[in-house]
Amino acid sequence: MPITVEERLRALECDVAELKQRATNGKKSENSGWDAILGTFADCPEFDEAMRLGREYRDSLPLDIDDTEPA
Repeated sequence: MPITVEERLRALECDVAELKQRATNGKKSENSGWDAILGTFADCPEFDEAMRLGREYRDSLPLDIDDTEPA
């Protein structure tokens, strides 16, 4: 017997609920997950150097102020 749309929808809703449960580890949080990684690179000289080098590279790129066409 073929599965009805209602049965399939019910199964999908259960799957989504399970995925949400796994994503939050059962915790209700108003944060989007950023709180788990904030401060990870605090006091990390390698990260600071990587950021400095990235900025140095971006600053070395020519500015194309006459760019009238969208990218």
